[in-house]
Amino acid sequence: MPRSPGRNALVFVATTVLIDIIGFGLILPILPRLLVELTGESLSHAAIYGGWLSFLYAAMQFVCAPILGGLSDRFGRRPVLLYAIGSLGVDYLIMGFAPSLAWLFVGRAISGIAGASFTPAYAYVADISSPAKRAQSFGLISAAFGVGFILGPALGGVLGHVGLRAPFFAAAALSLLNFIYGWIVLPESLPPERRRAFEWKRANPMGTLLHVWRRPGVAGVLVALFLWMMAHQVMPAIWTYYTKLRFAWSEAAIGGSLALAGVIMATSQATLMRMLVPRLGERNAALLGIAIAAVGYTGYGLATQGWMMLAWLPTWFFGALATPSTYALLTHRVSPDAQGELQGAIASLFSLSSIGGPIVHTQIFGHFSAPDARPYLPGAPFLFATGLAAASWIVYWSTTRQRPSAIPASHAV
Repeated sequence: MPRSPGRNALVFVATTVLIDIIGFGLILPILPRLLVELTGESLSHAAIYGGWLSFLYAAMQFVCAPILGGLSDRFGRRPVLLYAIGSLGVDYLIMGFAPSLAWLFVGRAISGIAGASFTPAYAYVADISSPAKRAQSFGLISAAFGVGFILGPALGGVLGHVGLRAPFFAAAALSLLNFIYGWIVLPESLPPERRRAFEWKRANPMGTLLHVWRRPGVAGVLVALFLWMMAHQVMPAIWTYYTKLRFAWSEAAIGGSLALAGVIMATSQATLMRMLVPRLGERNAALLGIAIAAVGYTGYGLATQGWMMLAWLPTWFFGALATPSTYALLTHRVSPDAQGELQGAIASLFSLSSIGGPIVHTQIFGHFSAPDARPYLPGAPFLFATGLAAASWIVYWSTTRQRPSAIPASHAV
C-alpha cells in the first residue's frame, strides 16, 4: 500500500516541478541580450550559441532522467529529489555570476541534470497516492507545469528590466528555499523493502522507445509526432531572437508574449479538448490542430510588424490540440499492460526533439538573419517549421487512415 507522508510532501513535489519549469522560462526573455553581451557577437550569431545551450540542457536531461529514476529506486526518492533541487539552485547562481560563455555552458549542463528530477518526482507521487487519488495528484503536477510555462517567461521579462542577471538570482532563491522546505517537510516515500539494485541497462533512454516502435500501428504515428514536436521547437528556440531582431521587442514584451502563448494553450486544453475532440475524434482533432498551427508558423515567418506576431498567436488555440489528441490515439494502439512503456517512449521522443530542434532552428536563423545573408529571411525557421508540420500532417493522415487490428489485452513483442 502507498504510504501517506501528508499533503506537505505533495505540495513540495508540485513546487519542485513548478520551479523547474519557471526556471526554464525565466531565462528565455533575457538570453539573447546576455549572449550578445558575453560573446560580443551579433544577435544572429548569438542565437546559434543559444541553440547549443538548449541542446546541452536537453541532452543532459535525456541521459540523466532514467539514471535519476534508477537511483531513486535504489536509494529512495528523498535524497535524489533534494539533490536535484539543490543542484538547480547552485546552477542558477553559477549562471548568474557567469563571466564567460563557457560558464554559461557549465550552468546549462547542471540544469539539465537537475531538471531530470521529473522522473523521481513522478515516482514519489505514485508512491504516496492511493490508486483512487493518483489521477488527482498527477493533475496537480500537470497544473504546476502549465502555471510554470506561463509565469516563467512573464517573470523573466519583468526581472530583465531590474538587471540582466536578476532572473537567475530569483530562480536560485526559489530553488534554495524549496530545498530548505523539502529538507524539513519531505519524508521518504519508498521503504527499504521495496527498493531494487541499480542496473545500467535499465538506465538506457532509447530502450523503451525502440521496444514500443515495433508494436503494430504505432511507428507511423510516432514519426508524425516527432516531426510535429520538431516543428514546435521553433517557438522556444527562435521566438526571443526573432522578435528582438525583427521588431526590437523588449524583454518584458518577449516574456509577456510567451506567457500569452502559454495561457492560450492552457485554455485550449481546458476547454476545446473537451468540446471538440469528442465530436471530431482524436485523429481529426490532431490533423486540424497541426494544419492550423502550420498556418500560424507561416504567419510568423512572413510577419512585417510586431503586432502580427500577436495576431497569429490564437492559432495555438487549435494547435494545442495536436499533442494530447495524439497521445490519446496512441493509447488505443497498445495493450493495457504497455501503457507505461508507451508514455516512456513518448517522453524519449520529446527529449530527442528538444535536443535536435533548437540546433536546427537556430542554425537556420543564424544563416538567414546574418547581415550578408542572401536571401535575408529571418523568418526562415518558422517557414521550415511549416514544412515539418506539413510533413507531419501527411504522415499522420496516411498512417492512420485505417484502424489497426484489435489489440489483445496482453501483447508481447
